Amino acid sequence: MINQKITPSIWVETTDAKTVANYYLSIFKDGKLKEHHKYQNPPEAGGGNFETAIIEMAGMEFSILAAGPFQKFNESVSFVINTKDQAETDYYWEALTVNGGEESSCGWCKDKYGLSWQVVPAEYFDLINSADPKIKEKAVRNTLKQKKIILSKLK
Repeated sequence: MINQKITPSIWVETTDAKTVANYYLSIFKDGKLKEHHKYQNPPEAGGGNFETAIIEMAGMEFSILAAGPFQKFNESVSFVINTKDQAETDYYWEALTVNGGEESSCGWCKDKYGLSWQVVPAEYFDLINSADPKIKEKAVRNTLKQKKIILSKLK
């Protein structure tokens, strides 16, 4: 039973949805695997195997389609992780960029599957939206100099 009206679907360039699900569930500790299915395409569809999985991360369902290298991620679709503090920001940043992930700028990174994430401490938005123009300007200027968001350098 799907509880959400809209479920993001992640198409990865592998045919092993369980490995992908386990990767994300190792990062989002409160997550769980809800479904996993294996399929065989009929010959008229080109044959080949593919898998699907439904996982729950941070209270949200995601569908994983592991159907091979037919679609590639780009930054136009990404996910933002709103963290409670710098320690949580550091945790997600490290978990997503290790083992094949890559750092970008302004809190953006890609995981080892190429999916884009922005890891942002909640206080960041207070700084860049501050009514005090000096606080706002310093936070925005210093954001552009960072890969991972480091709050102490924005204040």
